[in-house]
Order: sequence, then C-alpha cells, then structure tokens
Amino acid sequence: METLVFLFPQLNFFAPKEEAYFKMLCPEDLLAPRMKASHFRLKDKKSRLSLLLTKSGSHENISPGKKTATTNNNISPEAALRWSDSFEDLIRHSDGVESFSQFLRTEFSEENIEFWLACEEYKTIDSEIRLISKAKHMYSVFIEAEAPKEVNIDYASKVAIQKTMASPTNTCFDAAQSKVYSLMKKDCYPRFLTSDIYLHLTKRKGPGTTMYRRRSRSCVFNEPRGEATSDSSDWL
Repeated sequence: METLVFLFPQLNFFAPKEEAYFKMLCPEDLLAPRMKASHFRLKDKKSRLSLLLTKSGSHENISPGKKTATTNNNISPEAALRWSDSFEDLIRHSDGVESFSQFLRTEFSEENIEFWLACEEYKTIDSEIRLISKAKHMYSVFIEAEAPKEVNIDYASKVAIQKTMASPTNTCFDAAQSKVYSLMKKDCYPRFLTSDIYLHLTKRKGPGTTMYRRRSRSCVFNEPRGEATSDSSDWL
C-alpha cells in the first residue's frame, strides 16, 4: 500500500511558490523516520542516565572497606569523647573514620578522607599490575584537573604525580596524602568537634562543656571554687 504525501512548495526554497509537489511513499518510508526518532530519544535517555550514575557513583567503592553513610548508634559517648584528644585518635578508630566521613559529606568535602583511605590501601599493594591499575584509577578520580573528586593540592604536586604514572611506585602519592591529611587535621577536624554529628555521639552541648548537677532549689555550686550561692540566676 502506498501513501500519497503532499509537499508544500514553501518547504523547497528552490521551487516556484505556485508549484506543488506530490510523492508516493510506501509504509516503510513512513516508518523509518519514526524508528530513527525513537532511537535517538532512547539514546538520549541512556546518555542522561549514564551521566547521572557517573556523577553520583564516581567515588563509590574507591576503598573496598568503605562503609555506607549511616550513623553508628553503637558508639559509646566515652569512646567518641576520646576522639577529641587528637586527630590521630579519631582516624585510628573505624567508627571515628565513618563519623568523620559522614561529617565531611555534609560539607561536600568527602574526597579528602576517601583519598587518604585510598592511599593507605594503595601502599599495601604488592602486585605491579594492580599497582599500575590502582595508581591510574586514583589519578583519574582524585588528582587530574576536573577529576570527579579532585582533592585540593598544589599544581606542583599534581605534576609530580603525573610524571610517575608511567611507572608508579607505592610512594608516589605520599606527598599528596600528607597535604590532604594536614588539611583535614587543621581545617576539617576542629569543625567536626563542634558539629551536630559529633555532639550527638558525645551527648553534650559542645566540646569542653562541663556537666553540672543542680544540688537543690536554693543552693548551687559554682566552678571552680565550689562556693555556694542562693541566686536563682546561677542555676544551671
């Protein structure tokens, strides 16, 4: 079966205005454009989905031991309080690393702890093939310009790492790891100690807050001399 299609002359810029065109089209001719349009729409949807998955999951599974973003309710306040002693005490504890990672995600800077953890794992690799593969992966994710999780290190450090990619060693990321560690310790860690995440774990209002108990309705004790007062405005 053939279909008669009327073509308006204005669609042909080289034809006289008074001239009209007719063309006999088979069903296959009409079906082909539809199939082509459908193909491009499907391809566009797949491209968009792929882009979303790349952006949202580009840093997942960087470290096999990485936990999901969940709050650990099994952490005791006493254990969490020890994390305030030093940054080293915090990242030495697996729950401390997870809680700190959760905090960094709220600041959109989780690439720092992820890179540090990836470096720790990288230094344990003893296979040359795996070392090369892991090094190139870490470089593409954390180091190169416009990387999905580009860490904040200086240009000279990036160039130095790039030069080692042809023959990477277990120490090629050490300098960058040290810079990121220092950044977390001096910049992120103090904010973590005053964050809602940490304060919730320690069950207190703020680092260094002294927990007072009301002795009676008429008498409270003030720090540090322990003097008694009956002023109700001093009640805690």
